[in-house]
Amino acid sequence: MEQVTLPEVLTLEEVSQYLRLPVETLQHQALQGKIPGRKIESEGRFLKVAIDDWLPSQSTGSTLLQQAGAFADDVSLTDLRTSIYQARGRSEVEE
Repeated sequence: MEQVTLPEVLTLEEVSQYLRLPVETLQHQALQGKIPGRKIESEGRFLKVAIDDWLPSQSTGSTLLQQAGAFADDVSLTDLRTSIYQARGRSEVEE
């Protein structure tokens, strides 16, 4: 297998190849600030070392907790949770 050497600063396409993910997925993640990078003019740029540091730190559990934290101040969350439990025919607390 041929060893590919990447530059220190990557384009969106290079990160896509490096992580083996679609460009669209990475673009969406970058716009949401979920992957370390910067937009310079209309182009995305990513430090390879930042990607390498970021990748092992992303576990499913920590991602879910970060996403849940985004709803902490949502006043409709209590009503939404109640309606979900009612639709499932379950109590919100274990009996």
